[in-house]
Amino acid sequence: MDGYRGARTAVIVGAGVAGLATATALADDGWRVEIVEIGPPGVTSGWGLCLTGPALRALDELGLADACLAEGYGITTITHVGVDGERADEVRMPRLLGTGRPAMAGIARPVLHRLLYAAAERRGVTIRHGVTVSAVEQAEQAEQVEQKQQMEQEAEEAEREEQSVRVRLSDGAVRDVALLVGADGIRSSVRDLLGLETSLDFHGQMVWRALVPRPHWATGINQFAGKTGTAGIIPLSDRRAYVFFTENTAERDVLPDAELAPRLRRLLADFPGRGAEIRSLISTSESVVRRPVLTAFLEGAWNRGGAVLIGDAAHAPAPQMSSGAALAVEDGLVLARELEPGRHASVGAALRAFVERRAQRCGALVETSAAIAGLHRDGRHDEAYPLSESCHRLMAEPV
Repeated sequence: MDGYRGARTAVIVGAGVAGLATATALADDGWRVEIVEIGPPGVTSGWGLCLTGPALRALDELGLADACLAEGYGITTITHVGVDGERADEVRMPRLLGTGRPAMAGIARPVLHRLLYAAAERRGVTIRHGVTVSAVEQAEQAEQVEQKQQMEQEAEEAEREEQSVRVRLSDGAVRDVALLVGADGIRSSVRDLLGLETSLDFHGQMVWRALVPRPHWATGINQFAGKTGTAGIIPLSDRRAYVFFTENTAERDVLPDAELAPRLRRLLADFPGRGAEIRSLISTSESVVRRPVLTAFLEGAWNRGGAVLIGDAAHAPAPQMSSGAALAVEDGLVLARELEPGRHASVGAALRAFVERRAQRCGALVETSAAIAGLHRDGRHDEAYPLSESCHRLMAEPV
């Protein structure tokens, strides 16, 4: 920042999609970035995800779209199949990267994580594992600046005062930085440390996922409406795919690992046609995971002084729109743009501009994903199809 007299230094909490993408974007713009991640290296949760068109577009700006397409599986269509096993709807997604590249891509989470991790390290980002943030202190002068701006409305003068964030880490280290980014997920500890509150809304559904061999016909996203839930399959590579099942009216409980695969097969017993074939694939899966369908959206400010929340820490959609990764990578790019030299007088001003740019788009996606979850839960799949398509079209618009 032209008006900020300190070093352009940042601490990012969380080495997931949001944290790694943001670190890469900031490092490209000359920031010195450190990521702290409480988990061990090389550990990711879940089997796979769908990189929608907006996700690929954002990754392309980081120079990673082609690598993701090479190691993932290109997708152009979403096929919806009704309860009777007959095709009910097919959506051809817009190719945001041009006609020569797919509209979307399925990719294994460990593969995406490896690509993002390597990209951040190539930019000189320091990544420390087994460490997180234990306390956050805004510099006293930053608080005085905020008060001066509010009380006297001398915005330009106030924003040019120096600001910093003191970050205390769980290993006892202290960092005085210009920017703190909370990219630590839906249960964000940074959100709590900043005194920002939001509810985690449970939608009465549990989502199941299993890694399976890819059937030859699974060349796009196939989604199957059922009496007890919604199933589907997304290709991840030439050999692999992952099956998902959203269980309606489910208890938010924890089942023993040994019970997961047999119970998932029972839940898929009523699906006809290719839905039944998905059921048979579960027996080949080495592991099945089951998680609650939760959403969250932080109303109002996502920032305090020089600290800001991004990704699921600020806006967590339900999985029905497959767009959480898109929002996460977009956050990193937009944040880096707002922090470009000369754009704003201070880090705080840039963070407020970032939130203003992102809140409506992210809020609309969270709201739509929750609405689709409700329609699936009520068996109103025909109403969910056009709502999903219109939201994908909205997300395809420029960031």
